Amino acid sequence: MEELNKAKSVVEFWLISTKLKDVIRTGWKFWKVKKARLESVAEHVYGVQSLALAMWSQYNYDVDINKVILMLAIHELEETIIGDLTAWDTSKEEKTIKGHEAVALILKDFIKKDEIEQIIHEFDDRKTKEALFAHYCDKLECDLQAKLYDEEGYVDLTDQSDNPTHKDPVVQRYLKTGKRWSDMWMEFGREKYNYDPNFNEVSLYAEENGVVKKDA
Repeated sequence: MEELNKAKSVVEFWLISTKLKDVIRTGWKFWKVKKARLESVAEHVYGVQSLALAMWSQYNYDVDINKVILMLAIHELEETIIGDLTAWDTSKEEKTIKGHEAVALILKDFIKKDEIEQIIHEFDDRKTKEALFAHYCDKLECDLQAKLYDEEGYVDLTDQSDNPTHKDPVVQRYLKTGKRWSDMWMEFGREKYNYDPNFNEVSLYAEENGVVKKDA
């Protein structure tokens, strides 16, 4: 019976976690990105893990990359219950509380529940070198995806009347610089998240050179 319960919990966790395939990133809906199929949270998770591997490899970071990849694999698990909440939906403190409650509910039958929850809390606290590295990857990946959507022509800044993000005074300040929509986010990210020099370098490269591969 115990082994059957283990198998049951595995299938149930898989079913819950794969719901992230159908949760569309809220920011792209806010900005009315006009691509037929928008990025899901599950795709964001994969993108962040890929970025982490590349940054670790090319800049020789002294971090436990296996822990980072695990951290990033589960850092959005809460969104299977609470959805992809933004700063315009709730406060950071309230989102953290709701997120931890959701994760505790999802993992209630897990034998290694405490270990997994501890990793999620570590990510949220951003005090270890792995958590800070993972946090940088999480934020920069979003900016790179914005750059890709922008280069592909999926964003219309004239059609944002009911976009709460567009009305934010900080966003308005950046938009008034006349830069591209995605370059505004690149600059915003560098200022807000205080990237280290390597993440700044990648962000600046993407802003200046784009992310879409150019024909030779």
